[in-house]
Amino acid sequence: MKPSLKARIVLLLFGILFISPATQAQEKRLKRPSSRVGILSVDTFVRESFDLYDKVYVYDNYAREGRPLEDDDYEALIDSVEDMEQLLASAPDAVMDIDGAGVLKQGKATLQMNRAKKALNYSLKTAKKLLSEKREETSETQSDDDIADNDSGNETTTSNNESGSSDGETKEAKELEVFSKFDYVPGDKLMFFEDFQNDFIGDFPSKWNTNGSGEVVTLGDSDERWLELISGYNIFFIPDVPDLPEEYTIEFDVMSVGLTRKTSSTAILRVDLSDNSGFKEGANFVHAQIPFCQYAAVGITMSNHINNKREMYSTVRADLRDEVLNRPHISIAVNKRRFRLWVNEEKHIDIPRIVPEGGIISSLKFHMNNFKDGEERLFITNLKVAEGGLDLRRTLISEGEVSTNGILFDVGSANIQPQSMGIIRQISQVLQQEGDMNLIIEGHTDSDGDESLNMDLSKRRADAVRDALIDFYNVDGSRLQTAGLGESEPVGDNGTPDGKAQNRRVVFKKI
Repeated sequence: MKPSLKARIVLLLFGILFISPATQAQEKRLKRPSSRVGILSVDTFVRESFDLYDKVYVYDNYAREGRPLEDDDYEALIDSVEDMEQLLASAPDAVMDIDGAGVLKQGKATLQMNRAKKALNYSLKTAKKLLSEKREETSETQSDDDIADNDSGNETTTSNNESGSSDGETKEAKELEVFSKFDYVPGDKLMFFEDFQNDFIGDFPSKWNTNGSGEVVTLGDSDERWLELISGYNIFFIPDVPDLPEEYTIEFDVMSVGLTRKTSSTAILRVDLSDNSGFKEGANFVHAQIPFCQYAAVGITMSNHINNKREMYSTVRADLRDEVLNRPHISIAVNKRRFRLWVNEEKHIDIPRIVPEGGIISSLKFHMNNFKDGEERLFITNLKVAEGGLDLRRTLISEGEVSTNGILFDVGSANIQPQSMGIIRQISQVLQQEGDMNLIIEGHTDSDGDESLNMDLSKRRADAVRDALIDFYNVDGSRLQTAGLGESEPVGDNGTPDGKAQNRRVVFKKI
């Protein structure tokens, strides 16, 4: 019996309203492979890719339907981005495993890998879009709040200005206060220092090597010089650092230009410690990836290989979006197998056993990738590598004297750079423990400039260290004396950048 015309119309409408949309959605959605390949790394990559794809696809559908995402949804998206970054990094290992399989299995594995990569690309693009929209919404809300705060705070601002306080001094004091708990201590035996002052603008620096390109530049009106790195796969920048010992520290400043909310989640600066001094990763290495993505907090990725085998791969949560826009200072300390990393005053990484043991790591390299050519630019300067980074407290107690190049000042100034507070903090701890100990603090400079001005500068710098001990660590000022010795007692060759860096030092002596 045929259905009536009315019934057929109802069925047709039902099909249009319910069946067709479902079919269209299914056509858009990538299909998960129904069977495994039999290669563990490939099967894992495909399964995890589609797990992430399914999660992001649901959130994308919510957005298309006009359903607002909750904060927990955005947290899940951020976690998914981090998981996708880790998964993408494992793709080369899976591809290598395909090469050793039979012909038929290779074909099936390649098809599934391509489908999984397509799913991941969709997921990354979609998650980036959703997070970017959320960040724009948050920024607009914060801007409105800032306007309201400014409107309500005019009287307070006027009062502060009338009091005659210096904005510069207040900012400096606040920065030192923030860094007062900073526990990084740089090595005390300088191995390499580079600020590019002896290189010509436009040239690649003489004490570096690369298999790509780069040049020394200045930024804005400043005379400070930077090495502009070039983004690219398997491109390395290698400073002429002597073979690394088992215990050492690395410091440098980074400047970025042109970052936007569209900057890739894979835009990174990678610090490599390797047993290979050339343009290969090596059989043994440690990688630390600093992210420059702006639409999501990607995190710092740490990985290593020991005897050509990956032992560790992890991404530590870290929201560095603001930091990478504002000249961050990166500090790294390696103490045998232990690896620690600070961005400005905050320690983000502290892994006790990631460095291959036995002192086989010998080379420092830099690598950047996934920056838009000509738009997103990255620069590095003030690279300092020093042996040591040990506890200065024991040296001061046992030997009664300690010299350090790690207390840094602004050029031609007695303003302490905030990242120097870790050393000053250790000195304060000695004085707290050794109640009968008194110190004289000596300031030393290099030979640049007028001798009498250097003498005065070194005294003011010693006084600044004394003031920091008193103001931030409550040391009794009567226990501290200061002296400025200028350039009169060099310990390095003032004709070289390395020698000058050695001579710019602060010495603490027991009296």
